[in-house]
Amino acid sequence: HRGNPILTAADWPYAVNTVFNPGATLLQDGTTLLLCRVEDLRGHSHLTAARSANGVDGWYVDEVPTLYPDPENWPEELWGVEDPRITYVAELDAYVIVYTSYSRGGPGVSLALTKDFKTFERYGAVMPPEDKDAALLPHRIGPYWALIHRPVGPFGAHVWISYSPDLRHWGSHKMILEARRGAWWDANKIGISPPLIETPEGWLMIYHGVRNTPSGALYRLGLALFDLETPERCTLRGDTWVFGPEADYEREGDINNVVFPCGYTVAPDGDTLHMYYGAADTSIALATASIRSLLDWLRENARSTTRQGGF
Repeated sequence: HRGNPILTAADWPYAVNTVFNPGATLLQDGTTLLLCRVEDLRGHSHLTAARSANGVDGWYVDEVPTLYPDPENWPEELWGVEDPRITYVAELDAYVIVYTSYSRGGPGVSLALTKDFKTFERYGAVMPPEDKDAALLPHRIGPYWALIHRPVGPFGAHVWISYSPDLRHWGSHKMILEARRGAWWDANKIGISPPLIETPEGWLMIYHGVRNTPSGALYRLGLALFDLETPERCTLRGDTWVFGPEADYEREGDINNVVFPCGYTVAPDGDTLHMYYGAADTSIALATASIRSLLDWLRENARSTTRQGGF
């Protein structure tokens, strides 16, 4: 968007260091809500909502934090809450927020429900450290809820799926997309970016890949597609990245060379995608795309795979 960045710390009604990595959703009245990660002057993060009639400008930011860490009751939030992904779940008539909770044990995955972004029902930690980059699918797969997440193990950081009958107890864990090795742009460490996008051709995943360079990590985005009925099965994966840091506000900030989306909205045409992303861990920016064009690109530029875990 030519007006990027669309939100910075200067737009906040109270003193903060940076604002970035927002979850996003459309409210019932058509308002765009961003649940923004806000880093305070201690280096700890909380979540604050910003609302806009058109999703581009005229933002109204909550006067106080919307979801603040509560380590007395939820000790996993001791050092902050970060990187929310929002999924509206029609069966629950509620928004499910999956976010990173940071404690002495490291980053884990927590879950909360809300109907109004004013009161929240916390479910607490659903995946222990080290795990993050998580989002819920918007409806059950068969009788089970499905959660996409990114645990870290001794052989890298890959994307997994887990299933639950009640959003509290999770099992049937499967790796669904594997970080490549060697000189690839998405070697060793990957993770989902916004929640998966349901299309007639499958679940479209925008994921980030991290390449470590002598000057630091470089975050870019790629695409993969998963079967609608068995989302652990990857059907297409692009070899090249489709979006990376180019503008000054993406290349220079608290963490240079980072584009990191946690949320999107879809326009009434059902095709125009508004992707909201953190730029250099410092500000919030907007990019738009056509979902159809992303699927076309995958068909033309991806290899097919029937093996779980991608490549």
